[in-house]
This record gives sequence, structure tokens and C-alpha cells, in this order.
Amino acid sequence: MTKVIATLIAGLFATAAFAQTPAPATPATPAAAKAEAKETKAAAKAEAKETKAEIKAEAKTAKVEADAKKDVAVAKAEEKADKADAHAKATKAKAKAHAKAEKAETTPAPVVTK
Repeated sequence: MTKVIATLIAGLFATAAFAQTPAPATPATPAAAKAEAKETKAAAKAEAKETKAEIKAEAKTAKVEADAKKDVAVAKAEEKADKADAHAKATKAKAKAHAKAEKAETTPAPVVTK
């Protein structure tokens, strides 16, 4: 009995496979094809425009960030230079004070006679 059922099922699959015919290809009308092409072209243009705008915005943002970083770097460099100048002035003032103190120690005080 199982052989009979197996044969029937195999026959069903075989007839189902041969019974199906491919659907006939319907040619698209030229007007529909042109409209679809225009729509695709318009979508591509819009996408390109959007992408271009995004790239410009990113470039502007990057430029602003670069300018800000540059300004910070310049400010830090100026701060370092000012600090170095102040240090140099302080060192020079200390040296003058030491020289003046040494000169005062080496020269005797004037003697006052009455």
C-alpha cells in the first residue's frame, strides 16, 4: 500500500511541475517606461543634491572646528610666550637686585666728618 501512495504522490509532483507554464512576458509600454525613467532620474538628482548639501554642511562644520582648534592653539602659544617673557623679566630683575646688593656690600659707607 505504501508503494501505491508513494507512486501517487510522485505523480502529483510530476504533473504539477509540468503543468506550470511560465507567465508570458508583457512588454512594457514605451510611455510607462519613459515615465519610470524620468521618475528614477528625478530621484537620483534629488539624492545627489541632498548628498551634496550634506557634504557642504560637514565641510563647514569641519572648517569651524579646525578654526576653533587653531584659535585655542594660538591662545596657548601666546600664553606660553607671555609666561616666558614674565619669567625672563623676573629673572632679569632678580639679577639686577643681586648686583645692586653686592655693589652696596662692597662699597663702604661714606664717612661723615664734622
